[in-house]
Amino acid sequence: MFTGSGLGYVLILLLPFLLLVFMMFTQRRRAQQVQALQNSLTVGEEVVTTSGLYGTIVALDERVVTLDTGAGVTVRFDRRAIGMRVSEVA
Repeated sequence: MFTGSGLGYVLILLLPFLLLVFMMFTQRRRAQQVQALQNSLTVGEEVVTTSGLYGTIVALDERVVTLDTGAGVTVRFDRRAIGMRVSEVA
């Protein structure tokens, strides 16, 4: 039925493996970007949490970020909950 060297079969077997490798590299790159963001946070920056809350950083700790959400309301979040800067949203 099929004539050839079997290169097609090898290619079909390698495609899922290549997809997994690609996914691992993109996930690693995203994790490095998130880590860089976490390390570069400073007081006074406007940020968005992963849940969508906008606020200005008023205090930083190793694990806790205190955000001013407006009208003097402050909220404490885990530092890992900061998703991006407001400047990156626009």
